[in-house]
Amino acid sequence: MEKDVICGMQVDPEKAANHSEYEGQTFYFCGAGCKKKFDLAPAVATRVKKPDGPAPQSASLEYTCPMHPEIRQIGPGACPICGMALEPVDFAIEDSNPELVDMTRRFWISVALTAPLLAVMLSAMLPGDPLHRMLGSQFVLWLQFALATPVVLWAGWPFFERAWMSVKTRKLNMFTLIGVGTGAAYLYSVVALLFPNLIPDSFRVHGGELAIYFEPAAVIITLVLLGQVLELRARSQTSSAMRGLLGLTPTSARIVLANGKEEDLPLDYVRIGDRLRVRPGEKVPVDGLVLEGSSSVDESMITGEPLAVEVIAGSNVTGGTINGRGTFIMKAERVGADTVLSRIVRMVSEAQRSRAPIQRLADVVAGWFVPVVMLVAVITFALWALLGPEPRMAHALVNAVAVLIIACPCALGLATPMSIMVGTGKGASAGVLIRNAEALETMEKIDTIVLDKTGTLTEGKPRLVSIVPIHIDEREFLRLTASLESASEHPLASAILKAAKERDIATSPISDFQAIPGKGITGMIDGKKITIGTEQLLGELSIPLGGLESQAARLRGEGQTVMLAAIDKAAAGLLGVADPIRSSTPEAISMLREAGLRVVMLTGDNHVTAEAVAKTLGIEEIKAEVLPHQKAATIKELQAAGRKVAMAGDGINDAPALAQADVGIAMGTGTDIAMESAGVTLVKGDLRSIVRARRLSQATMRNIRQNLFFAFAYNVIGVPVAAGILYPFFGILLSPMIASAAMTFSSVSVITNALRLRRVKL
Repeated sequence: MEKDVICGMQVDPEKAANHSEYEGQTFYFCGAGCKKKFDLAPAVATRVKKPDGPAPQSASLEYTCPMHPEIRQIGPGACPICGMALEPVDFAIEDSNPELVDMTRRFWISVALTAPLLAVMLSAMLPGDPLHRMLGSQFVLWLQFALATPVVLWAGWPFFERAWMSVKTRKLNMFTLIGVGTGAAYLYSVVALLFPNLIPDSFRVHGGELAIYFEPAAVIITLVLLGQVLELRARSQTSSAMRGLLGLTPTSARIVLANGKEEDLPLDYVRIGDRLRVRPGEKVPVDGLVLEGSSSVDESMITGEPLAVEVIAGSNVTGGTINGRGTFIMKAERVGADTVLSRIVRMVSEAQRSRAPIQRLADVVAGWFVPVVMLVAVITFALWALLGPEPRMAHALVNAVAVLIIACPCALGLATPMSIMVGTGKGASAGVLIRNAEALETMEKIDTIVLDKTGTLTEGKPRLVSIVPIHIDEREFLRLTASLESASEHPLASAILKAAKERDIATSPISDFQAIPGKGITGMIDGKKITIGTEQLLGELSIPLGGLESQAARLRGEGQTVMLAAIDKAAAGLLGVADPIRSSTPEAISMLREAGLRVVMLTGDNHVTAEAVAKTLGIEEIKAEVLPHQKAATIKELQAAGRKVAMAGDGINDAPALAQADVGIAMGTGTDIAMESAGVTLVKGDLRSIVRARRLSQATMRNIRQNLFFAFAYNVIGVPVAAGILYPFFGILLSPMIASAAMTFSSVSVITNALRLRRVKL
């Protein structure tokens, strides 16, 4: 029995309300007393040695197919549609891939058994065939059988399982072709060895000997295994960016307890409101707010920006970023799955499982591919059997097998998803989050970018700079307006509330609060009807402006956003709020223009204020005083004119326009609703990342087209060559072993080309 470090209650491990394991130890919770103080520190009591037992295995994870994301199952296995090895749905830093381990073991055993078979084949090419002369032809045949059988029947067994599954499900795939091809070669060779009299003379080569294909069958299986190993390794690299982000997550946090003591505890124990100390060189454990101290934080792994960011009291910090030389205490605000890093990983994981429109062509071709190839193999066999040179049947069998083996539908299927996986991972590491493959494809075609003003062109951190009351004390005026704004979610409300707080002005309770979208708000405070909003709202409510128009125009000319206030249907004054332009915005506007994009500023703000901001930034096309529902209509107008439109915004009122745009772009510093409506999210809200997103889209689509061209060209050329189309002209026949090598490296080539996206400069 020990005391809980927070509430002091006695804890019996056998009666503890909950427990969790960390680095070989088990943490027990007292449960009851600590719930009251959960906002101060985790309810950790005592540590007891971790009980013996198996560690969590990959068998408990959900797996899916990269080519067919609709396939889901618990534990690893093969896709019932294409036969490919499944991979985890959620990114994880795994010590090993069970499929890769299994295929690697089978491959090396196959190499050991196939090497002597190749020696036999090489001996047959030498003058006098010394191996056959020394050991005897019959002994060599039985040796080939003994060596090839475990390769084909054991090492290649997963391929035959997948081939049989494809027949049962009527989803013919690459493994159907491999199973039929190698199975036919091996079974024919077994019959020729055991029952030679059953084989027609047309299969016999010159001298009356039967052609045996144990070597090709074993070599083909070995090469296919090599392809699987290379492909699995390459596929694991496509998720390297996400694994790198996962690796940023620290395992523990240093918590400052209520009594001032500090203790290192597992990250899972951190709760919202906890005070955490971050020391020099440590990773920031969760998202939060700096309370004390200062430092510089390296955010490059999340935002892509190489320069460290200075943080002081009041600055926001992101979990997974690296602290510099200073020390600071922070308050945890987002933990667990709600942190920026967790949301990035989740969003990219979903994007990588989505399907791009360009993939539809490959899907249609892949659906007909295997039946067509099998038909070509049958035609090849028939033509060689009827018209080919002697031994006709031997040539027919070899060329039909070559056709089956060289065809590679996986190259077609992998062309798009591999590029999408690498591209979205690359974007995430550069601070550009792609929600789905369609957004990534469409971004390439964008020719018009529509930008919201507040929170997008500006910092979204407005400051109250002008207070102009009439016939009322300034503090009382600010008290009433701040009280009403306390119920509003508008970004400008925070500026008024902050100003009241700085002046130690307490807000009062409100009732009958009402928000009029795009116009203002009303409510009752201390029995008075308070209204804050635009001239249009006050006009609709028949409230005279009392000469405030000229002062409002002057402040708007200075770039301030002006809100008029009225008390009991009488003008009471105005408030002027300034929202500083983001430091990166001028450069971003210049980059967008250089990229050939038409730039439009869209805002609900007054024309005069909008023009002042636009003039500063050099934006020529402005649409001001646009209500939230009108923003989506403006996007529709541009689309009706034939424009491909991307809309960038950060607020709830931008969500309809973001959804209407061909590509919605949300500021990562904005609201969750805006991010849910957008196809692209800029982690730090830096508009320069729009150019990065477009470059990423262009590079990814170029890469996909290269992959599709290679996959189509490979199969269009490879299948006829394997069928023997060159034989009448050049006397060239393609060995099934060479066909197998070509097939093996086709899928790997597509994945390798996709991996080049990791080196693209954004």
